[in-house]
Amino acid sequence: MRLDKFLANENIGSRKTVGTLVRSGAVTVNGQAVRRADQQIDADCDEICVNGRLVRYNAHVYIMMNKPAGVLTATRDSRAQTVLDLLPPELRRRGLFPAGRLDRDTTGLLLITDDGDFAHRMLAPKSHVMKRYEAELDLPADAQDAARFAAGIQSGDDLFAPAVLEICAEDPHTAWVEIREGKFHQVKRMFKACGKTVTALRRLSIGALALDPALGPGDARILQPQEAMLVFQKQA
Repeated sequence: MRLDKFLANENIGSRKTVGTLVRSGAVTVNGQAVRRADQQIDADCDEICVNGRLVRYNAHVYIMMNKPAGVLTATRDSRAQTVLDLLPPELRRRGLFPAGRLDRDTTGLLLITDDGDFAHRMLAPKSHVMKRYEAELDLPADAQDAARFAAGIQSGDDLFAPAVLEICAEDPHTAWVEIREGKFHQVKRMFKACGKTVTALRRLSIGALALDPALGPGDARILQPQEAMLVFQKQA
C-alpha cells in the first residue's frame, strides 16, 4: 500500500496534507524518516509514525454522523443529496455505506462503514441491538400507549416486537422509544397505530453508543474500533 493512502485512510489528513507531512520529515517508517509519499509500505508489519506518534492500521473504518433532515440514507442518488455526499474529503474511502437507514426526515445517529460483517451483525434481529429515539408527537402520549408498545403492535401485515416507550413528564408530546427491530417507518407506524403522528424523530443511540453532542447536523467523525463495538453493548 502507498504511504499516503495509508495515512489518509487512517484519518491523518487529505492526500495533499499527508504529502506535506511526508516531505517535511514528520513521517517515519520503521524509525527512518521518509520523503516520498508514494513509498510502498506493509500496513500490517511496518511501524508508521507521524510526529513520533504511532499510527495503527485499521482494516475497516467506522464513522459516526449526526444525520440532518432532508438527506437520503444511501450511497448515491442522482436526484438528491445522500449522507455520503456530506462526508468531508478526509473521511471518504472506497466501499463506504450507511449501516442501516434513517428516513429522509429523521435525524440523529447514523453509522457509516466499509465493514459488511459489522453492519450485518448490528442489523441482524438475533443480535437484539437496541436503538433509542426521541419523538415529537402531534398529540400527547399516555400510559395506554406505553402498554401497547410493551405488548407489541400490529400494523397492517407487520407485527412489531415489544418496545419501550417513555413519556416526558413535563411535556407528553415528547417521548422516547427503544426498539430492537428496524422495519420500514417502524417508530412512526407504531405511534400511528396508537392514533398519534410523529412530527419529528431523532435517533439518540445504538446499543451503548450515543450520538456525540459535539457533532452538529451533517457533521461526522471517525470512531475508534472499540467505540464502534459499543453498539453491541447494553446501555448502562
